[in-house]
Amino acid sequence: MVRQQYQRLERGGNPRLDTLELAADGLNARLMLIPLEKWHAVQALLKGEPGEPADLDADPWQGLLGDDE
Repeated sequence: MVRQQYQRLERGGNPRLDTLELAADGLNARLMLIPLEKWHAVQALLKGEPGEPADLDADPWQGLLGDDE
């Protein structure tokens, strides 16, 4: 990623996904899309809080496109 791209990102530009991936790579990180209904369960897991890991087992994308299989 060139410095100008990074500066635009810092200024609050509207980056494309590939630009965000480049920034994440530079930070030795990965981007993830987490369904909102799983957000709290993921946060608890990352913090090591006791909870229901089963909350993360269900497929949040099931039925999203009208396919109930």
